[in-house]
Amino acid sequence: MNIELALWKAVISLPEPLKIELLHYAEYLREKYPNNQQSRKKMETEQGYGTWAGQIVISDDFDEPLEDLAEYM
Repeated sequence: MNIELALWKAVISLPEPLKIELLHYAEYLREKYPNNQQSRKKMETEQGYGTWAGQIVISDDFDEPLEDLAEYM
């Protein structure tokens, strides 16, 4: 079964108010991710691995025991 058929089967069984809500969401997605190569690359970058590379720094003493917990160790 292809994705279009699966979507159609899922949508056809929804009540009317949910169909309208789904339509609004689909329009939102279409605006956010227009059908062109540049926006596809942007979407893949936003959702892909390594998007936080270089933005998170862990201190050198990250795994050292905490003084506050010394009495429990």
